[in-house]
Amino acid sequence: MKTPGAGATADTTQNEPVKNPFTAGFSLPNATPLGKLYHDSDCRARRIRFSSGVLRLRTFCKYWLPVLIWMALIFTASSDTHSYQHSSRLLAPLLNWLFPHLSADAVNLIVFIARKCAHLAEYAVFALLLWRALRKPVKNVPRPWNWREAGLALLLVALYSASDEFHQLFVATRTPRLHDVALDTLGGAAGLFALWLIGRWRKSW
Repeated sequence: MKTPGAGATADTTQNEPVKNPFTAGFSLPNATPLGKLYHDSDCRARRIRFSSGVLRLRTFCKYWLPVLIWMALIFTASSDTHSYQHSSRLLAPLLNWLFPHLSADAVNLIVFIARKCAHLAEYAVFALLLWRALRKPVKNVPRPWNWREAGLALLLVALYSASDEFHQLFVATRTPRLHDVALDTLGGAAGLFALWLIGRWRKSW
């Protein structure tokens, strides 16, 4: 004969889950779903890639974009089929006004020298821009002068000058000259040497 309530107690005991005595005193924290972990990791990776891309773009615009713009200006000037006439149109009247007794040959010689000096100046600026892009100087962070950087900048100047003279083969009224490559390279070397002298004077290196 069963005691009242004994069957109910037995049934209840059978329906209850069996507790592991080894984990009965412990409670696990709420675990983050794996999908959310992967999503957060992917978002962080994308942000890192975006920041890295923005940094590279800023570096390019700061250091290499001026180089490309200056190269385009040199290329445009070498494409001018009437460059000598344009120079004469600007300088000759000024020279005739300042020195009315100058002969036409003297005026042409001065215009020629001014054009060659302009070549020197534009390639000196080009060499300085290339040196800046290669070195990437940081304000208030002095570094010793590196002749390898200067030599690489000068090599790029010579190569671009040679390509510019080659381009003039296809421009009417323009004649490529090897000594112009040497003159342009000399302008680049003069610009870099002047930069080195200024840096030594200011004790930057």
